[in-house]
Amino acid sequence: MQEKKIYIIGHKNPDTDSICSAIAYADIKNRTENHTYAAKRAGQISQETQYVLNRFQMDPPGYVPNVGPKVRDMDVRRIQGVDSSISLKKAWTLMRNENVNTLPITNEDNELEGLITINIIAESYMDVYDNSILSTARTQYKNILDTLDGTMVTGNEHAYFIKGKVVVAAANPDLMENYIEEDDLVILGNRYESQLCAIEMNASCIIVCEGAPVSKTIRRLAQDKECVIISTPHDTYTVARLVNQSMPVRYFMKRDEMTAFRMDDYLDDVKEVMAKKRYRDFPILDKHGKYVGMVSRRNLLGIEKRKLILVDHNEASQAVDNIESAEILEIIDHHRLGSLETIAPVYFRNQPVGCTATIMYQIYQEKGLDIPANIAGLLCAAIISDTLMFRSPTCTAVDRNAAERLAEIAGITCEKFAAEMFAAGSNLRGRSPEEIFYQDFKKFDLNKANFGVGQITSMNPEELVEIKGRLLPYMEKALGSHGESMLFFMLTDIIHESTELLCYGGDSLELAKEAFHKEPKDGSVTLPGVVSRKKQLIPAFMNALQQ
Repeated sequence: MQEKKIYIIGHKNPDTDSICSAIAYADIKNRTENHTYAAKRAGQISQETQYVLNRFQMDPPGYVPNVGPKVRDMDVRRIQGVDSSISLKKAWTLMRNENVNTLPITNEDNELEGLITINIIAESYMDVYDNSILSTARTQYKNILDTLDGTMVTGNEHAYFIKGKVVVAAANPDLMENYIEEDDLVILGNRYESQLCAIEMNASCIIVCEGAPVSKTIRRLAQDKECVIISTPHDTYTVARLVNQSMPVRYFMKRDEMTAFRMDDYLDDVKEVMAKKRYRDFPILDKHGKYVGMVSRRNLLGIEKRKLILVDHNEASQAVDNIESAEILEIIDHHRLGSLETIAPVYFRNQPVGCTATIMYQIYQEKGLDIPANIAGLLCAAIISDTLMFRSPTCTAVDRNAAERLAEIAGITCEKFAAEMFAAGSNLRGRSPEEIFYQDFKKFDLNKANFGVGQITSMNPEELVEIKGRLLPYMEKALGSHGESMLFFMLTDIIHESTELLCYGGDSLELAKEAFHKEPKDGSVTLPGVVSRKKQLIPAFMNALQQ
């Protein structure tokens, strides 16, 4: 089995730092370790981040909204699909050889047509008393030959028995005329008179048992009457017992209300469906609807967890969905210690710097790796974004030095690039209030308070005023959609280094007043000098909540 990639992923609603640091750390890991690493994202990319990726000709990481195990993580049994024309006996033999209880029936395009199970075959053998079922099932003579180990004396093995009943000619020829009808299939022995009688009664097929010879006269007469003759080494009892097993599985297979799963289905959903069904095995399809294999409840045991490295966060509320189902290997962050718990010890690197990208720069230096120009550009952009071009109180001398060195490698100047990037990121025309609100949104659980804080930064104060008018009504709609009792949104003016904080729900106005000792007005409070959610807003909220 091919080794699964280890995902490096940031927080939901990822910012530029979260995306760029994931890309950089995947580059570091793939160049220094034997495993395969892939940068991923847990949310949609902002305009600012997209501008940065385009500027340095980098593809965005793949979108992974949920890291819970999927069907593809199970041990899918690659049981070959079979044609619907095969006999019940052949299906039974395949099941015994493969040690399975269910066989998938597929067409020539590998599309699932039905399922045949051991129970279905048993029921067909025990519950069928209709002596016309062989023709009703449109049984091919080839199947009858295979089932009875027979040889075709006259007729076409690819033809079908489609009319008549199955009759055992145990009586003498005089009595046979009373129960043999036209188109019947007659099982008989080596008596010439019985063979002749069956053919003259216009039987469509006669099965001669115990390898008895068939005379030239009988053959010629059968050919003239278009009667199929099959010779079998088995006795009459055995043939009568086996012949129904030659029927095609298509007549018995389950084809309606089949429960199939896709390779990308999450196991939480699969388990729920399996619990409601009494089937032992379930077919798996790929994204194109083609048959892949089979799984059962047993395959749910021992599922390997998705391995993750987290960057730019360590809060459970900010992590990708189903994080508790994954195995966290490392955390690289620059925020406060959050609520994330791990089962086993992990490598945890947390530094009081303004940006995770700064830590990535340090790791490149520590490992003696050259930084590719495009990745240097990404990391520089992340530092500029997170520190608001070194204006944020979170910015340290280490951040500034890293950004300037990265800018040299990338062939850019920080000031000019920052203006271009912020202009691209603050161009929010045409974006819905929901897209703006969740562009950079994080949830927090502090002292039993549950709230969310979004933020946008802009170099255009007039744009912030317009956005405020659109966001205030939307916050009423958004409250509680992710379990928050309070919502806040930071409209941060980069030029004037200030924030207007929008407040909605619960005790949000009281919390803002207590934290910053300012009287809110019309649902907001102006905070001069406040530009950092991490360094200024959240610590102030924590102090207020503790008091």
